[in-house]
Amino acid sequence: MNRGVIMSLALLIDFGSTYTKVVTADLDAEKITATARARTTVDTNIMDGLMQAMEYIYQQLGTDKPDFKYKLACSSAAGGLRIVAVGLVKDLTVEAAKQAALGAGARVLGVYAHELTVKEINEIESAKPEILLLAGGTDGGNKEVILHNARMVAESMLDAVIIIAGNKVVAEDVHRILAEAGKEALITENVLPELEKLNVLPARRLIRQVFLDKIIEAKGLKKAEAFIERILMPTPAAVLNAAQLLSQGCDDEAGLGDLLVVDIGGATTDVHSLADGLPTRSGVSCRGLPQPFAKRTVEGDLGMRVSAAALLETVPPALFEQYAGVHIERIKEYIDKVQQNYSILPRSEEEKQVETAMAALCAGLAVERHVGTLEVVWTPFGASYVQHGKDLTETPYVIGTGGVIVEHQEPSKILKAALFNEEEPTKLKPRAPKFLVDKSYILASMGLLAEVEPEKSLRIMKKYITPTN
Repeated sequence: MNRGVIMSLALLIDFGSTYTKVVTADLDAEKITATARARTTVDTNIMDGLMQAMEYIYQQLGTDKPDFKYKLACSSAAGGLRIVAVGLVKDLTVEAAKQAALGAGARVLGVYAHELTVKEINEIESAKPEILLLAGGTDGGNKEVILHNARMVAESMLDAVIIIAGNKVVAEDVHRILAEAGKEALITENVLPELEKLNVLPARRLIRQVFLDKIIEAKGLKKAEAFIERILMPTPAAVLNAAQLLSQGCDDEAGLGDLLVVDIGGATTDVHSLADGLPTRSGVSCRGLPQPFAKRTVEGDLGMRVSAAALLETVPPALFEQYAGVHIERIKEYIDKVQQNYSILPRSEEEKQVETAMAALCAGLAVERHVGTLEVVWTPFGASYVQHGKDLTETPYVIGTGGVIVEHQEPSKILKAALFNEEEPTKLKPRAPKFLVDKSYILASMGLLAEVEPEKSLRIMKKYITPTN
């Protein structure tokens, strides 16, 4: 750092499950001035890993006493924010509750429909969620199921904050049942007040508030609050926040429009779409739950390290061989190796081929599960088409992030797997998008900065999220 120049700096921290990542941004020049990462040390003292990363930051800045205007953080450490969603009908209130939880940056441990059984209560207790999102019934609709489920939860050993987001007619009764049993319960608006009206934002806001008020302390993150200004949100919520800003823009700065973000991690592959996803061809009608403009899905069996064995089980051996150009036994050997040591990197050309294949399969399968589908319905007048979920075929941008994409020499080899396949025309994946890469790994950081300086955050993203080779 030139000591004669005073910069207005933002310190932006992501306490990840494996690494603590730190970014500093010069707010006047609207540029990234330093980046660093160190192993997350939440099991001992979260500050140890942070201070290791800060040493690298100070070296890059040329001073150990920078004056930061903002010091903000997000976190997915200690397993992230864990939620179980309960509702009435799987494709309606349960799905609405799940969308609320995912949009808040949570890891959804399980979803349950209809009346909870003793076996299901035992499963929920064993999962140890930090929040139970209790939905069910449109406003003025079914009352019995959410009341039954409230009584089952009241009698359980579950130690979680319960967010009531169902039929408003009985919300107070549900709260009373839970409170009388000593459970901590909070009421928010119904996630599905009418059959075709999704209302997830109030639940998302309350989930985030519970994360800030309760869960940060439980995960040992309070120790960091003496150093930083505040922890704002779970990391996935920060990424979605950044993606939404990049898509929609703000008052004086235009966004890019519709986009899809593919975030490949060691344990999961997250996909964020910012698009209405309405049919792009004539004669197609939509069915099912309305889709939120900002939608996140998480695939727990698609990952590069923690979930590598699950990926191997998910993908047919012949398909894996086709992607890698390597015999399945050699693929298994490499995956066994990374399962034993998550920090290992590919060295030989063959290992690089397997790593690229793993990433491409994660991207392709995760996007396939995220996008909508077309169903052919035969009527007396011939074939008609019904769309379930989002049509993302005309999405103009696909953004890649996550270590394997950021570090890859040719990230387009990975992202191409997310494209529309003419042999599977019912899966509404992007046809011909421009590929962009979060090369400086700043999406989560920019989601934090968006809370205080949205225009600067947007302009920085436009500079650093660039076309791939």
